[in-house]
Amino acid sequence: MPAQAYAGKECVCQLRRGICDQSCVKGMLDTPFYIACLRLEGRRCLVVGGGEIGLEKVEGLLACGASVTLIAPEAIAPLSELASEGSISWERRAYAGPDDLEGVFLVIAATNDTDVNVSVYEDAERRAMLVNVVDVPPLCNFILPAIVRTGPLAIAISTAGASPALAKRMKRQISETFGEPYADLAVMLNDVRGWAKATLPTYADRRDFFEGIVNGEPDPIELLKAGEVAAVRDLIEAAQRTAEGQLARA
Repeated sequence: MPAQAYAGKECVCQLRRGICDQSCVKGMLDTPFYIACLRLEGRRCLVVGGGEIGLEKVEGLLACGASVTLIAPEAIAPLSELASEGSISWERRAYAGPDDLEGVFLVIAATNDTDVNVSVYEDAERRAMLVNVVDVPPLCNFILPAIVRTGPLAIAISTAGASPALAKRMKRQISETFGEPYADLAVMLNDVRGWAKATLPTYADRRDFFEGIVNGEPDPIELLKAGEVAAVRDLIEAAQRTAEGQLARA
């Protein structure tokens, strides 16, 4: 349930106002978030809630290789299908308390029951684990930004919970601007990371090598947009020869 649903009810956030006055939501815009990328491959993650929002969160976790458990008495058809095919584990019941969090790396509460969402948050906080209650920023110790994914590239857009609609608009625009050519260049540059580490002796040398390619002339992005993949490979190989020549003369 959105944060606005708590207005006038007993305060459940860290401010403990007694009766919710929404001050915690206003403060979210002043919160400096520590931006990190989590490695979820094989980690157990829990989603509580079997509706459309639960599906969205489950799919996001599966895309990152997480081992996903769903807790919900009922679930929409796509979630049921994921359980049937073995992609997720579905426990067909209500959230039962702290024991459900045993061995869990992170939990996302996506129910329409305020009391359940608060319970998930408080149980997780007591365990000092990652918890997100969808659409209620005060009941989160991490938030989920809008993500643009293209190949190995991932661009996160956050409005600190102020406007998911604005984040979605930005996501569309960023996706149009930073598309396949950027992902292709990332892959090509990754292919020479081993060479750079083995050949170039210092961090500064490696930084200058890669920046010279990315920001040099001709522009590798423009070449890839024109379909000139071979020209970009030639550009990288020329940069390698130049770097090797500089080392030989040093």
